[in-house]
Amino acid sequence: MNLIVCLKVTPKIEQIKFDEQKKTIVREGVENEINEADKNALEAALKLKDAAGGKVVVLSMGPPSFEPFLKLAIAMGADDAVLLSDRVFGGADTYATSRVLAAGVEKLKPYDMVLCGEASSDGSTEQVPPSIAGWLGIPHVSYVSEISVVGDRVRARREVTDGHEVVEVRPPVLASVQLGCNSPRFPDFRRKRWAEKEFKLRVMSNQDLGFAPADVGLEGSRTEVTGLSRMRSPERKREFIKGTEEEVAKRLAQIVRA
Repeated sequence: MNLIVCLKVTPKIEQIKFDEQKKTIVREGVENEINEADKNALEAALKLKDAAGGKVVVLSMGPPSFEPFLKLAIAMGADDAVLLSDRVFGGADTYATSRVLAAGVEKLKPYDMVLCGEASSDGSTEQVPPSIAGWLGIPHVSYVSEISVVGDRVRARREVTDGHEVVEVRPPVLASVQLGCNSPRFPDFRRKRWAEKEFKLRVMSNQDLGFAPADVGLEGSRTEVTGLSRMRSPERKREFIKGTEEEVAKRLAQIVRA
């Protein structure tokens, strides 16, 4: 089974900051990490490979600085990694991002399944996975917590309000994997050393994908951030009760009854 995992590198959650003039996330001078939900997607793909054989390829879009994170995915067990990297891809919204990632998936044909994390920690729109499926013209299964291959079909358990569903679909299919649904494996240290020294990352530019510059990146985006506002947590209601122990007890009893 040929599996493609879309992986995003995001700033660490505690370091996320916004440029209030450009209205963008500040990505310089912060520590990055593999998006947590994408680690769950990678683990789901590796489990499928362990059970049914096949190949796992990691696909990402971003600058050359993402290379160490893709090599970390190789150390975790992925067989290959591809980075879509070009200045014209910069500033993309979910529409333009999904379009480029879908083109990258097409370049990796044949494939049976594409797996993504349900959302990224920096944007959390949940729009990219279904959009990729839309560009590819394949089914999309969301909120997947378990996935397996049964005969010629993919069987997925997806979480819904007050329960879960089990769905089956013929591949090719895209599945967005729920955050925290599994425990991503640790990198193999010998494989990590090999990946750092010998693994050759494949890089595709816009020349390989063939988009007009106006169709990707900031120019090809359909949405624009027009304003930022700070949301503050509401103050919790507090009442300090003073008096003797008996008076405090009576007041507490009144509050409980109310």
